[in-house]
Amino acid sequence: MKTVDLIRKKRDGEKLSRDEIQFLIDGYVGGKIPDYQVSALLMSIYFRGMDDQETAILTDVMAHSGTMLDLSKMKGFPVDKHSTGGVGDTTSLVLIPLLAAAGLTVAKLSGRSLGHTGGTIDKLESIPGFRTDLSREEFLGLVERTGLALADHTADMVPADRLLYELRNVTSTVDSLPLIVSSIMSKKIAGGARGIVIDVKTGSGAFLKKLEESRHLAQALVAIGVHLGRKISALITDMSQPLGRMVGNALEVREAIATLKGNGPKDLEDLCCALGAELVLFSGEISDHSQAVEHLRSLLHDDSALKKFVQMVENQGGNPAVVDDLGLLPTASKKVQIMAPRSGVVRDLDALSIGRAANLLGAGRFTKDDVIDPAVGIEVVRKVSEHADKGEPVAILYVNNQANEEQAKSMVLQAYTIADKEVNAPKLIVERVTGD
Repeated sequence: MKTVDLIRKKRDGEKLSRDEIQFLIDGYVGGKIPDYQVSALLMSIYFRGMDDQETAILTDVMAHSGTMLDLSKMKGFPVDKHSTGGVGDTTSLVLIPLLAAAGLTVAKLSGRSLGHTGGTIDKLESIPGFRTDLSREEFLGLVERTGLALADHTADMVPADRLLYELRNVTSTVDSLPLIVSSIMSKKIAGGARGIVIDVKTGSGAFLKKLEESRHLAQALVAIGVHLGRKISALITDMSQPLGRMVGNALEVREAIATLKGNGPKDLEDLCCALGAELVLFSGEISDHSQAVEHLRSLLHDDSALKKFVQMVENQGGNPAVVDDLGLLPTASKKVQIMAPRSGVVRDLDALSIGRAANLLGAGRFTKDDVIDPAVGIEVVRKVSEHADKGEPVAILYVNNQANEEQAKSMVLQAYTIADKEVNAPKLIVERVTGD
């Protein structure tokens, strides 16, 4: 086989076989095929696309390009969850211990923040001492003994995705549906889960802002998961405004702890229970969706999920006392209230502006080398459909470095649209996509 012949084949709209895709991925990961040829291949895929069979093969070959986790001997049904990213998206911090409390096995590999979306690893590392750089043996040992562990992605897992994504980023081929799907699903397949739920965000703070685009992605992800023998579903969820009330690493840990104690924001609790219910159904422990939701909700309100969170924190070197003493978390030196310019009802709250403002304060990264300040962020005091009186706070900034404070204040204020008429809060779960 010659690489140039396969580039030509895809350029002309023909299908690539498993052997051909295997040759290309093995050659690139092994350093035998240069960047400039893979760049041409990526552009050919961008314009010509791939059908479901090709995308499934690409996903499977990428997943097997490095270490594959074997969770088959774990006592609980192995599950995983992926979110396409949003603002205030604290679900993993709540959902992982919640699923473990329900008797499922969660070997969760997560990433760091980049752009306006937060990263689970950064959030957990705001807990003093919490380690995410676990060895493979340590990680799997914790999962086997306790049913859960959360760690950073390592270089030995799905190296093909890391190399391809870096190249996609500099060749303007990131937003290709088969390349997006294979990137997401290859990591899920390599992670060993048998049941997978995907949280596909839609709205201003999402990667895909239009519902139709989010729907296409959700359908493609589910189709590939089914093709590769996984139990999988996707929820398309609202990201027109931030999820919950807190945006920022330590702030979101605070909110996660509140939710694990049964007194967090309703939208965060509802979404965690809905996502978790999909996985409980896949496990076969419960067959009715509403019963699965209520079972998970009860685990949030009887301290069962909280105990699993404490166990995870302690096992990974963190200080479990943060659960009862939130003052142990990083705390900003200054709070700045953003006042409502008029009385009325919040009609719109732009999630993207809130996420970007939090980044300006230091809560996120603009480049992968930026250093995060875990203490800073934004508290959303008023959300869509809620009333605000003129001169009362609609948001609070948590600030350490005042360099971008005024710009962040302006962005947060502009994120709010206050009107006279009552409006309804946006629907949290827009659609459910299954493989049926």
